[in-house]
Amino acid sequence: MLLGILGVGQLPAVSTFWRYLQSIGHNQSFSLLQLMGVLRERAWKSLGIEHERIHIDVDTTVETVYGFIQGAKRGHNPGHRGKKGLRPVLAFISETREYLVGKLRRGETISGREVARFILSFAKLIPSCVKQVIVRMDAEMYSWVAVKACLRRGYDFIISVKRTRPPFDSKGWYSVGWDKEIQYNRCYFQPLGWEKAYRFVAQRIPKERDNDPSGPVQFELFEDDRYKYRIFVTSLTSKPHRVIEEYDGRAGAENLIGEAKREGLAAIPSKKFQSNYAYFQIVMLSYNLWRYMVGFANLNDQKQKTKEDQKETIQNTIHISRLKLLFIAAKIIGGKNRVQINYSSHLSGKERLDRLIHNLDVLRKHPEILNSPIYWHKQCQFPMQKIFCTKNVA
Repeated sequence: MLLGILGVGQLPAVSTFWRYLQSIGHNQSFSLLQLMGVLRERAWKSLGIEHERIHIDVDTTVETVYGFIQGAKRGHNPGHRGKKGLRPVLAFISETREYLVGKLRRGETISGREVARFILSFAKLIPSCVKQVIVRMDAEMYSWVAVKACLRRGYDFIISVKRTRPPFDSKGWYSVGWDKEIQYNRCYFQPLGWEKAYRFVAQRIPKERDNDPSGPVQFELFEDDRYKYRIFVTSLTSKPHRVIEEYDGRAGAENLIGEAKREGLAAIPSKKFQSNYAYFQIVMLSYNLWRYMVGFANLNDQKQKTKEDQKETIQNTIHISRLKLLFIAAKIIGGKNRVQINYSSHLSGKERLDRLIHNLDVLRKHPEILNSPIYWHKQCQFPMQKIFCTKNVA
């Protein structure tokens, strides 16, 4: 199938791919991120995605390694305690479930300054239609420099707090809905070393109800307290229970990271750190390409659905999407200057596959839809204009 799609007689030897991988490094990795930013702009425009408000979920993960791998260190590794590993950091756009930016890191806890640099790198990769960005991070990335980076870019933020004990008013606790035991509160507090006070919100849950040992890390506000607390610092002004409910949407980031690992992110193909660094971006590029391919397969359905229907739509994982779109009985036939795919008319999901091929064929026959320098000059961010506008427009 790959030979038929590429129109070549045979593929290069496997060693050719390994030699190419060994030759690339950090510069090529940065170029791949720029390429993903360009693809995102074009894919959103083609798919009719115009989110003005997005959530960016940032999280780290651990990739256990064996043998001598550059950058591997022993650190926090709950799956394989005591084993060496690498600790990449990734950011996903919650609304589209696509990878925004990330990098492979040494196997050590991420510092506040590194988090700040990571947040500052978002700006050139976010589509121009986005007006509001909300960054959601866990307690590992809680620091003043991270908050300062969000303020510098104009992003809103919700960051989990683990070490700070804000002075919540005992009379300010309130409950929502039928469950009166779960209560919420808020206050303004300036932690030590911070330049100004910020809003902290909290949720408290009775200890007798917290029986799940695998739940989120929580701490006691007072030693003799009978509650467990979840505390967050935020720039949002909505009520505490709304802020915490919005933060809980970040739970999907763990599933996206697990999905990316299954697609090849967990593979460490080389002993050289720079080669693994580039391979990391190649895997995530393929991850986004599959997201866009699934979007093109559902393009007509998305246009017909209302916004409420789109929120209720269950998005399949890449693995399930591949089974539905690729693992089918078909034959590629070439001739008469055209490539034809033959498959059964009784195939399950035939309509979806027909839509995908039709939508991709329209874009192939009319490249001006995606490659109009006039459009990109007027609507895209300046860093991307240099990539889009490769020729002068009369």
